[in-house]
Amino acid sequence: MFDRNAVAQAVARRGAVARVVIAAVAGSSPREAGASMLVWADGQSGTIGGGALEWQAAQTARAMLSAGGARVDRVALGPNIGQCCGGAVVLVSEVWDAARLAAWLPQDGLMARALGDAAMPLQVARIIARARDRGVVPTVTLTDGWLVEPVATLRRDLWIWGAGHVGRAIVAVLAPLPDLAMTWVDTAADRFPYVVEDGVTQRLAPDPGTIVTEAPQDAAHLILTYSHALDLDLCHRLLTHGFAHCGLIGSTTKWARFRNRLAALGHRPEAIARIDCPIGDPAFGKHPQAIAIGVAASVMSHSHSRKQEKRA
Repeated sequence: MFDRNAVAQAVARRGAVARVVIAAVAGSSPREAGASMLVWADGQSGTIGGGALEWQAAQTARAMLSAGGARVDRVALGPNIGQCCGGAVVLVSEVWDAARLAAWLPQDGLMARALGDAAMPLQVARIIARARDRGVVPTVTLTDGWLVEPVATLRRDLWIWGAGHVGRAIVAVLAPLPDLAMTWVDTAADRFPYVVEDGVTQRLAPDPGTIVTEAPQDAAHLILTYSHALDLDLCHRLLTHGFAHCGLIGSTTKWARFRNRLAALGHRPEAIARIDCPIGDPAFGKHPQAIAIGVAASVMSHSHSRKQEKRA
């Protein structure tokens, strides 16, 4: 899916970025059609997989940044680059800047645009009409010099409270996922890493609890601060404000004490029970990355359940 918000954020930071998307797949390939990555002069985010395929595509995309434009490459993974997948992919590489973003806007849930000067072909017009009239969302389609992709619209708000070791590990694991809108909160700038991942909104709040009301009431939250007092205050404020899901880092002993304190603050047992503590999977251990893997699995499970509910 075309994540216009992610592209816009990358353009705002870097002026121009190249986006590479797998437009078609034949046989075995490392990623599916629609997988994409963003590339800029000294970095990239996302992945199209494949090691050599991704490296070569990134080099090609980087070389396009100064001149702009778009190109289509058909790559046979075995004969062309020596990969063992045995299939073939079609890659579309485009340079996006503020002007191109303004020129091509989503229409009926689709991002349909010319890769050159070709007029809109009949097949693209029919795809747009089916999306508008019948709600039929196509897979990525490359035809007659035009590329059509569904637009990523279902983004789950996830607020992460705390930029310590576990917070950093969780953000690093979750940031590449396209369906999360992440807000990362801590009390001071020096608590964050020097570089914050693309697509993550960084918030400074000397008193984090004061911005709880800015979160959507259907957002998910992970509370991971350096202070038990801050953790308790955030739990209290979120129970008052509302949330879709909330996880709190800590031991069973910490959670027993928090339950008592939250009850003393007037929260009912069934409301308090909506907070998950501890978070992660104890079987993975207590290393920050191990906790992050367990938390990521839980976040993805909740996200999948939400999608299924919306489709029902």
